[in-house]
Amino acid sequence: MRRVRDLPCGDLCIYLEVAVRRVACCTCGHVRQERLDWLAANPHYTKRFALYVGKQCRSTSLTEVAQDLHLDWRAVKEMDKLYMREQLAADLARTGPLAPAVIGIDELSVRKGHDYRIVVSDLERGQPLWFGGVDRSEESLAMFYDFLGPERSRGIRLAVMDMWKAFRNATEAHAPQAAILYDKFHVLRQLNDAMDKVRKAEYKRLTNRADRKYIKGQKYVLLSHRENLSPEKRQRLKTLLAANKRLHTAYVLKEQFAQLWDYRREPWARRFFEQWRSALRWQRLKPFEDFAALIERHWAGVAAYCRAENKVALGFVEGLNNKIRVIQRRCYGLRDEDYLHLKILTCTLPPLPPS
Repeated sequence: MRRVRDLPCGDLCIYLEVAVRRVACCTCGHVRQERLDWLAANPHYTKRFALYVGKQCRSTSLTEVAQDLHLDWRAVKEMDKLYMREQLAADLARTGPLAPAVIGIDELSVRKGHDYRIVVSDLERGQPLWFGGVDRSEESLAMFYDFLGPERSRGIRLAVMDMWKAFRNATEAHAPQAAILYDKFHVLRQLNDAMDKVRKAEYKRLTNRADRKYIKGQKYVLLSHRENLSPEKRQRLKTLLAANKRLHTAYVLKEQFAQLWDYRREPWARRFFEQWRSALRWQRLKPFEDFAALIERHWAGVAAYCRAENKVALGFVEGLNNKIRVIQRRCYGLRDEDYLHLKILTCTLPPLPPS
């Protein structure tokens, strides 16, 4: 007789006692046990109990689930893996094989020390496709295209990424027909970095304590859009810009640059960029000049957003990164990359229906 844990009934733990038959095989001479489909990979639990435990892990940490159900956390982790594999199998049966047309590519830090992995998403379906590699190199991204295969790689029409050269080279080598679009959020992050360098340079240049007090502690007031600020912070921004002409000029240029993504024709976008760049003359804003040179070098990937077929939602990649950070924070880091891989691929999937 084998004792197997099943779904609880209220506060009661339910166990089933099962007689498992043993059969002597005439062919090999070994004794075999019958396989019961309703048992989990760990034969001490039913499959439906394992799926129940896995569902609890979608919103709760392994430790808390283990404490609530009086289980070892390692057993809970294996049942969570079973649940996520069932989710992937159900999604594959529902949607069919992967055939992405618009992909988003980004790197993910898995631990300290610049240890990166690559996450590729289907931006049309709003779902992560692949997690892997050993770093953020060209060879690591080539592993995704090998996983996808030449035929499905030829079906990609648009690849959204940051301005990392290795990502562009790998995409051009394995999916040359795909247009490359640089992610708006990564471009604006570079602009925000330039804005912050101007703020730091002004703080360093000013020696008068009365002038410095307007700048100190105002980093996020300057980096935020004015409409997102509270009334109190808007007043602080107004005072700061009135007190420092160079910061005022830099802030206006930063706010104006976001208009670039509103254009629907590349020549008009180019004209806007040239006018914006000409406004930098004689302003002594070296970080902004460096940013303009960066955009010039990557212009084709920035201007690709002007074409109507490339007007895709760009927020999913950043939203997915936030989801992954929440998963890592809740687990205080994940050393098991297979477990992290499953967590990432299933974080946007619906829960399994009750069995």
